[in-house]
Amino acid sequence: MTEPLAERLRPRSLDEYIGQQHLVGEGAVLRKMIEAGRIPSFIMWGPPGVGKTTLAQIIAHRLETPFYTLSAVTSGVKEVREVIERAQKGRFFNEASPILFIDEIHRFSKSQQDSLLGAVEKGIVTLIGATTENPSFEVIRPLLSRCQLYVLKSLEVADLQQLLSRAVSQDVVLKEKHIELKETSALIRYSGGDARKLLNILELVVNSATDEEIVITDAFVVQCLQQNPLAYDKDGEMHYDIISAFIKSIRGSDPDAALYWMARMIEGGEDPQFIARRMVISASEDIGLANPNALLLANAAFDTVMKIGWPEGRIPLAECAVYLATSPKSNSAYLGIDAALALVRQTGNQPVPLHLRNAPTKMMKDLGYSDGYRYPHDFAGHFTPQQYMPDALCNHRLWHAQHSPSEQKLYERMVNYWGKRYEE
Repeated sequence: MTEPLAERLRPRSLDEYIGQQHLVGEGAVLRKMIEAGRIPSFIMWGPPGVGKTTLAQIIAHRLETPFYTLSAVTSGVKEVREVIERAQKGRFFNEASPILFIDEIHRFSKSQQDSLLGAVEKGIVTLIGATTENPSFEVIRPLLSRCQLYVLKSLEVADLQQLLSRAVSQDVVLKEKHIELKETSALIRYSGGDARKLLNILELVVNSATDEEIVITDAFVVQCLQQNPLAYDKDGEMHYDIISAFIKSIRGSDPDAALYWMARMIEGGEDPQFIARRMVISASEDIGLANPNALLLANAAFDTVMKIGWPEGRIPLAECAVYLATSPKSNSAYLGIDAALALVRQTGNQPVPLHLRNAPTKMMKDLGYSDGYRYPHDFAGHFTPQQYMPDALCNHRLWHAQHSPSEQKLYERMVNYWGKRYEE
């Protein structure tokens, strides 16, 4: 039986690996460690189909060290301990530690993760974990502190184009066919930055062609996928495309659509915590200061689902989804912190003005620390104008109010306090 295209094209070396140049490109941090022959335990966080499993296999091959794999879906504490014991017995003195690769490590329970701690800390195994979920939520703090964290990104258009070209020119099956990639926009759009999905779509399209000369166009791709709407998607469509539609429905103030996409996730067996967590993010990112109560309700819904479980948990989730969708919207805090981060990266470590520094010692007082600071509570309205930004940035505005009744009040207060600085 012929292997799927995605498996046939799986890279065997770093030179064949596509994407993630910030980690494995020439001179990048992870490539340097691999070439030096020693790597720390680390966790890769990124969407599906960006090369997490492949990278772990390449590392094990390059280091010529035993490679053990566990799936968090099918393995328990017993299996973890058995692998650790085999790794310990099979290791020779001064050899690199065997690699233990755990796919979907976010699905490991606390006890399963606890069972890894000793082996990772003593260097019995080098742990490489892969997760599509934020490790700060899903991985216990002691284990996370013992691992580096590397973020993998969705593949760029240029990466996907390179992958398509390699597939039709180098794959043992496809290179025997007469394939012309006349248009690739639809292939790339449907893939969503997922290499595996892209190759699955390409294979589906090629197998759907009846002519000896296969000309791939956007229209042909759309036609094939409409005939086989889920053939290329599997769990990825349910987990990522539908959550995207759900969040965008909330952002677009459509409670009917938000409930529909939530129902699709529930029927598909989605983890209710995943749904609740995304609503907490949406409450901050999309609603924000236009209705600060949204974040409180989203957190309450999250806590309630954790306490009461399923199926009753669907009710607070639905209540929260409708509330978020019908709330006024503002992303001013989201834009503000991104603007602040960009400014910090651009301007570096600007010194804190002396009057804002603490002066716990006489020497600091003599140097002018805290000199001239005005305590706002000593003034009418608990406010007095003074400089809080670094000297070089004192005229920069980062937060810009948006138009909602709640945020308008905040804006008017700032104009009252700061005058022309906040007049737009």
